[in-house]
This record gives sequence, structure tokens and C-alpha cells, in this order.
Amino acid sequence: MTNPLLADWDTPFGLPPFDQISDDDYMPAVEEALAVSRANIAAIAENPEAPDFANTVEALERADDLLGRVLGAFYNVAGADSNPARDALQRDFAPMLSAYGSEVSENKALFARIEAIWDQRDALDLTDEQRRVLMLTRRGFVRSGAQLEGEAAKKLRAAKARLSVLGTEFTQNLLADERGWSMRLGPDDMGGLPDFVVATAKAAGVEKGANNPVVTLSRSLIVPFLQFSERRDLRQKAYDAWGARGANGGKTDNRTIAAETLRLREERANLLGYNTFADFKLETEMAGTPQAVRDLLMQVWEPAKASAQADAAILERMLHADGFDGPLEPWDWRYYSEKRRKALHDLDEALLKPYLQLDRMIEATFACANRLFGLSFAPIEAPVYHPDVRMWEVTRDGAHVAVFIGDYFARGSKRSGAWCSAMRAQQRLSGDIRPHVVNVCNFAKPEEGKPALLSYDDARTLFHEFGHALHQMLSDVTYESISGTSVARDFVELPSQLYEHWLEVPDVLAEFATHAETGEAMPEDLLKRMLGAATYDMGFATVEYVASAMVDLGFHDGPAPADPMQKQAEILEQIGMPHAIRMRHATPHFAHVFAGDGYSSGYYSYMWSEVMDADAFAAFEEAGDPFDPEIAKLLEETVLSSGGSVDAAALYKSFRGRLPGVEALLKGRGLDVAA
Repeated sequence: MTNPLLADWDTPFGLPPFDQISDDDYMPAVEEALAVSRANIAAIAENPEAPDFANTVEALERADDLLGRVLGAFYNVAGADSNPARDALQRDFAPMLSAYGSEVSENKALFARIEAIWDQRDALDLTDEQRRVLMLTRRGFVRSGAQLEGEAAKKLRAAKARLSVLGTEFTQNLLADERGWSMRLGPDDMGGLPDFVVATAKAAGVEKGANNPVVTLSRSLIVPFLQFSERRDLRQKAYDAWGARGANGGKTDNRTIAAETLRLREERANLLGYNTFADFKLETEMAGTPQAVRDLLMQVWEPAKASAQADAAILERMLHADGFDGPLEPWDWRYYSEKRRKALHDLDEALLKPYLQLDRMIEATFACANRLFGLSFAPIEAPVYHPDVRMWEVTRDGAHVAVFIGDYFARGSKRSGAWCSAMRAQQRLSGDIRPHVVNVCNFAKPEEGKPALLSYDDARTLFHEFGHALHQMLSDVTYESISGTSVARDFVELPSQLYEHWLEVPDVLAEFATHAETGEAMPEDLLKRMLGAATYDMGFATVEYVASAMVDLGFHDGPAPADPMQKQAEILEQIGMPHAIRMRHATPHFAHVFAGDGYSSGYYSYMWSEVMDADAFAAFEEAGDPFDPEIAKLLEETVLSSGGSVDAAALYKSFRGRLPGVEALLKGRGLDVAA
């Protein structure tokens, strides 16, 4: 019987035939695809013809087509709907794929061909895009150790192999801790909880097979519980469990994994000739150096800390007024902040949430994309990996653009957080290949027959991930290696964070923020109060983020710490971390940094991009129209369609004419008057 992963996919738009694929199909498919890739690499390296761009660089672009197709399907399912078999496959695939990557980068004959083309690049008739791909290809080989020999090459290969295993283990340990903890709620434990929190807890109890409502470590449940529960003891219990993910001892403890990961990253950087891993990692980013990152973070840290400390003093007085002695604690902040928000802005999330229906907010993301870029979205039926998954065909002027896939609800088999990925990326080298783009979120799933309701932060997350999706869907390049979000890490968050601004456009909310029961639009005074509170508690949000970014940078900008937890504590003490705020991601569950290399020494990227997104949206404000067609066209032509075909700084300058300063960010966060 033919393995469905290796057969031609006779499905709508060439989507993976998930209804035919079993977990048993993945290993033989990956083994076969790796064999095909290895044969392709050998053919390129041993080609008797003189090396040129087509027979070497373009051939490399095509070498992993089958492998990419198989892994695109697998990793999408493994992250969004894991099970023991898929967990085991991830552990098996990590060293296999690392070994293959090292084989390619260490192939001396292959690198010699790339070097020969590089040396004669000025004499070749290459397009600007081809010159960029050649530069990135050569740079990727060099940074992967292609110029190393002997023992140094062996050490690098071993370090990369071990790092791939550690990243997989870190992720699976974190998911196991998140799955394994829940707290039952009895009738006396419901004080202060709005109906939507109770309903979410009941649904979580059903999924857990419990007879009671439960609190889990899903952000969509634990955050509102911490906001509303009157039971300080239960808030502390839940918060402590949330903060202890990856640090509970036993086989799922991530602290030793973090230490070994940091040591191996330092070794990797040293072997390649860099003083620190941060020097290595940031060399190819917009920031360029660790000092540039630190300068930005500290410009934001001081006003954010001042704002948070002022807020903490007020919240602590509220705590004391409730009869509790002692300092404000982390499990108190959200509870008293929610009370204060209601008093200051007359905003009650329990009254606000019915106006933020998931389906209506999805419609809003689509409507904004239509007004800005002329995109249309129509539901389609195709095989899916989970019943919650929804699909749309994306068109423009009747022409197919992409398939967009949404997987919105939290479940025990899904890793935490929200992300965007492409099961298939846009490219033109192998024909007009259009992307299959996936947004994965962890919103609370409603009871049967009830609409899913979002918090304002949830709605922002929805817009954020859809901004990433637009970056993939509007990509218009020839080569997959520079397609879509294949850009500098500190540039990749620009489209996503920029798109969040359209959630705050009053006309958008006036049309799509409609009540789940009455269908009526959000009252104008409520809309104004909600938007007026957009920067409320921004000191807290900024402090918990910047602290995480500073710890990430501190881990990598110097010798690897033997005890990362001690190093974390030292950094937080140095910057004066407020007592009642913790890092957004403590080390044992800092998946951005330890699940892989993606955001290692790069968690600052969200803030670097935010400097740009605040300035970029100002272009629409200056035009007097958030949907100005000329500005939207320029945004697509310069940023959204270009992928990594041009240097990120040059792309931004082509859109705005200059690089921005931090002032727009501080103003956007309401921190420009906090210092």
C-alpha cells in the first residue's frame, strides 16, 4: 500500500490528506524523503559541470521538496494535536534531521561549488533576488560550520545534534506539565467568577473527565481566574503551578536542559569564532549587536518600571483595604488590577466579552485584509487533522492566493501559546506555488451550542497571528528560502504587530463587535471606554516582557551560566524587578528560547519590531485613513510581499523613508510620561 505522505495529493489545493495519514506513515515517509534529499545533494555536489547558479543554488532550493512536504504536515500536527506516538516521532526525528543538516553543511565539494559561484558573482548575470539568495546560502553554510575542519567540525556536529534533542525534550516536558495539572473547583470556590469563566472551567472539566469545573494551566483559563477569583488562597495555588511549569522535579524538569543548552550554544559560537552566542546570533539581525539590544530594552525598562511601581502602590493599598497584611504578591496583581480598571474606566470584562465573539473577530480580520489588500475569504471543505480546524480559500480579483487554516481552541494535546506556520510556502521556482498558512491559538472552547467569546487580549492575539499569515499569503518571491516570514527575527514581528492596530480602529469594532445574544453593536460609550483603556496596566505588561528579554540576553551575552536559575535571579536583581511582577516566561518554561534556536538571544525582537510597527501605522494616521489605499499598496510592495529578498532595514526604509526611534513605542504604550 502506498504511503499517503509520499503519493501525489489529490486533494483540494494539494492539502495534506489527513484523513488517509496515520502516525505509522510518518517514519517511513521521513526516511524515504531523507534518502531522496541525500541523493539530490550528492548529485549537486558531484555534478561534473562547472558550478553555476542554476545547477547549484537553485538545485539546492529544490533538494528538500519532498522532505519539506512531509515535515510540513507532521510538525503542524505534532504541535497542535500531539499524542504519545507523535511525541516519540519528534524525539526520533530531531537527531535524524540534525545529522542530515550537518552532512549538507560539511559537504566540502558542495561548499566549494557555492564558493566558486560567490567568487565570480560580479561577473554573473544575476538578478538582485538571486544575488541575495546566493549571499544567504553561502552565509548559512559558513554559520553552520562549512569552513571548519577536523575536531572542530566534529564538535560542532555533536553540539548541534544534542541541541536538537534538548529542544524537543524541553517542549515535551513543558506540555506534560501543562497537561498534568488541574485544580478542581467546588461550589465554595466560585466567588467572583463571571459566568464566562465558570463555563470555561466546566468545559475544561469535561475534557479532563472530571465531574467538577477545573482550572488548568491554559492561559485562556488561568488568566481570567487570576483576574476574578476572590479566593486569594486559590489564586496563589494556581499561580504557583503556572510559574512552576518545567520546574517540578522529576523527568519533566527543564532546569538541567536549560543549563546544557546554554553551554552547548556557547561552545557552538566559540567554534565558529564568536566570543558569545549573542554575538553569533545577532550578527544577522537588524539589531546587529548585544549592546544595541540592551540599549533599546533599557530605554523602555526605566519608564515601564516607574509606571508599574506607581500602579503597585495603588494595588497594594487595595489589598490592605481588603484586610490582608503584607506586600502585594504576583497572584494578587491581576485581581486588583481588574478591580481598578473597572473603577477607572467603568470597564467590566464580563460585560465586554460578549461583544468579542470569535467568529465576528475572524470576520473583522478578513474584512480589514479585504479593505487593505483586496483579499477575499471563502470557507472550503478539505481533510483536517482535528475537528476544530477550519479552512478558507483566499482569493484576489477571483485569482487563488492561498489557503488559510485556523485552529483556534485550546485542548490538552496542543502546546501552549499562539503561532503561525506554513505547511507550504509560496515560491515560483517550481511553478506558481501558493501557500498553505496555519494560525494556531489557544482560546477557551465554549460549551456546545454557545459562541466562543474572546477577551480583548485574545482578540489582539487573533489579529497578531493573522498579520503573520498575511506576510506568508502575500509573499511574492521566486525562492522558498526567502519566502514569507523568512526574514530577520527582529523584523518578522513587524507585520503581525502592525496588524494589531486595526483592531483598535473604531469603525472596525463598531461593525464587528456585536453582542452574542442580542446582535447589537457595542455601545459607543463602551467602545470609547475600551479603547481608552488600551494602555491600562501597560507598566505591568512591559515589565514582565522586558525582564524576560533581559534574562534571555544575559544568558547568551557572556559565559554560559552553570546555574541558569541563579543567573536569572541575578539579572532580575540588577535591573530592580518589582516584587509583585514575575517574568512573562521564567527559564524552565521559556519555550521561545529553549524549545529551539528561533528566539534564543532574540526575545527582544517583539520590542524591536514594535518600534517599527508604531511608526508604520503612523503612516496611515498621517494619511488620515487607516485603510488608505496608496499606503496599503506601498506596505504590501515593500514589506509584505518581499520576504527576505531585501535586507530588512532597507525594506523598512523603502516604506517609511527612514528607521524610527523608540519614541513612538513609548507613546503607543502610554509610557512616554511615566519616567
